[in-house]
Amino acid sequence: MLKEVTIYTDGSCLGNPGNGGYCAILFYKEHKKVLTAGYRLTTNNRMELLAVITALSALKMPCRVTLYSDSKYVIDGITKWISSWTKRNWKNVQNVDLWKKLAAIASKHTITWNWVKGHDNDIYNNECDEFARQAAQGENLLEDEGYRNVV
Repeated sequence: MLKEVTIYTDGSCLGNPGNGGYCAILFYKEHKKVLTAGYRLTTNNRMELLAVITALSALKMPCRVTLYSDSKYVIDGITKWISSWTKRNWKNVQNVDLWKKLAAIASKHTITWNWVKGHDNDIYNNECDEFARQAAQGENLLEDEGYRNVV
């Protein structure tokens, strides 16, 4: 039987491109884990994707995941668009490096993808948003090598 994990994710960018951050909050039974980091010169979409990739990568074994994101880009991308992107060999797709990582890591889990309205009444989405914005404003920002390769 697969372990059941709930994940909330969010990305933030101060300018687009600009300094960005992400947050993922993972819940397993009574445990809560917060993952966050900030990057310089990136985009909001890259931070949204990186939040999900980081969260799923933190799982040590295949799990049944219920994932919440306020990013239509992420939710629609992984549930509706990705099959046509792969058929077209990723032609004209932005953030291919991250989409390929997400597809690979997501295939290891059984995931229910849920969109939530951002900046609304979802306590964990709001918590993710706050952590992501704090990460984007942090002093020890990382380099988003993938974004640099796109520009």
